[in-house]
Amino acid sequence: MVLNHPKRLLLLLFLCIGVFLGGCKQVVPIPTLDFKTTRAIWITRWDYVTEQDIQTIVANCSAAGFNQLMFQVRGNGSVFYPSTIEPWAEQLGGVDPGFDPLAVAIREAHQRGLRLHTWVNVVPAWWGSTPPSNPEHILNKRPEWLWYDADGLRQPESDNFYLSLNPCLPEVRDYITSVVTEVATNYAVDGMHLDYIRFPNEKPAVRDGSDYPRDPRTLALYEKETGLGPDDNRQAWNQWRTDQVTLLLREIRGAVLEARPGLEISAAVGSELPAAKSHFQDWEAWLQEGLLDTVYPMNYTADDERSAQRFEDWRGRTSEANIVMGLHGTNSTPELLQQRMAAATNTLSGFCLFGYLSFWDSQNKTIDEQDAVQSNARKSLRTRLFPLPD
Repeated sequence: MVLNHPKRLLLLLFLCIGVFLGGCKQVVPIPTLDFKTTRAIWITRWDYVTEQDIQTIVANCSAAGFNQLMFQVRGNGSVFYPSTIEPWAEQLGGVDPGFDPLAVAIREAHQRGLRLHTWVNVVPAWWGSTPPSNPEHILNKRPEWLWYDADGLRQPESDNFYLSLNPCLPEVRDYITSVVTEVATNYAVDGMHLDYIRFPNEKPAVRDGSDYPRDPRTLALYEKETGLGPDDNRQAWNQWRTDQVTLLLREIRGAVLEARPGLEISAAVGSELPAAKSHFQDWEAWLQEGLLDTVYPMNYTADDERSAQRFEDWRGRTSEANIVMGLHGTNSTPELLQQRMAAATNTLSGFCLFGYLSFWDSQNKTIDEQDAVQSNARKSLRTRLFPLPD
């Protein structure tokens, strides 16, 4: 959703006053962008390190015909912009890189007439078995905010998945909301894109037989609200945890729209409701309540019949929100991907491709060896797919 001209001027005036009084950075006004169909791409936090990297990424995406960038700025308790709440990202060495990646991305995107949505991992606190060295990182500052099982054991660390914050705790919801609101307050982003707004409880995140969270404070909150213990009624326990994630989204939406009225709020969600609910993500309730402006179902399956069924199911939701179909760049043939892109363009609000690294070599040489085989495969794929259709 784009603010109309008078409102944008008032918002800019308000933000400039805030800059003068509060010492915040100056923000760039939101441009008026007119397009009917979203052609978006996810850009991960591993895809850029330098200012030139971001300029190259935005230029490539613009030349390919994308009109919206999903730019990741929070992965796991660290960020890619100067923050008063969370430290600099470990991908940047954990220190100020000498430039503001988010500000650069906004500038480069808006100069080319592209929309820039900040992509935020909501619940994750850390990735990997080696804890962060920064004592100010949330994992070190608030270890009691993580997941604990009935034996008092913290969620196991893994080299392959996230450690997560506990959204059942009001103080955790307040913290996450403050992180997201800081971005909305200080930057002229066109949208706030929420990822992992759920329980990331798939293996290897959980021990066999473990159930999270079972810390005393969470159980006390549950008992106070329901009069039950988690094993008294499993369905009620699951629903309560689901309700806490919905409450988190509700609080984020309220705070973000207060900070920047009219900002588009979206989320990446499980493309099938039963699977989403197994992670305590009830996007059906979110749509019914109007908590999201746009939904990005992650339709990454290689199975064409299953993908087609998901398209059909989500077409039935277009009256509740804008539906932008999430598609994976490399788990099907180029022909199938083209067909799915066309279906999303013709019957939904558009598509979003995962991700930049599927089509271009990463700018971050530490995570991509850039061997000739991979590089040629990416070049071949993008040559067949781009420029994208108008």
